[in-house]
Amino acid sequence: MEEGKEKRRFIRHLLVNPLEVQLSDEEPEKSETVNVSEGGLMFMSKKHVEPNTVIKIQLPLYDKVFHIKAKVVHSTKDEDAGLYRIGVAFESFAVAFKVKLIEQIYLIEEYRILRSLQLGKEMTLAEASKEWIKRYSKRFEKLYW
Repeated sequence: MEEGKEKRRFIRHLLVNPLEVQLSDEEPEKSETVNVSEGGLMFMSKKHVEPNTVIKIQLPLYDKVFHIKAKVVHSTKDEDAGLYRIGVAFESFAVAFKVKLIEQIYLIEEYRILRSLQLGKEMTLAEASKEWIKRYSKRFEKLYW
């Protein structure tokens, strides 16, 4: 492969979601996503993780926590942040689909907050969801699937 040539198969979308990562038998490390794609996600970690290591990721969503497994693709030191950028690949389509649903719910919640500020009154999640689906579902479908 040519040096500097893009290796990614999927478009990455900047999105910050909280997560916890279980690296082996250690205590889970709190972090957040840097970006998410159809095939995986990237997060920052205090520790280097060897490529091909299978890790457990917990993604909280309201009162639920989703558990997924992913394989580390790369772990590179970000000198500015003093942390490692860990890129992982989802192990199955079902896991990728679950993460996409979680991601869409986070986006709807951000939309709800913004619209509440614009309207000067609290918008419910149900109202925001209906509006979001009407406005963005086709765009979301094209971007992610």
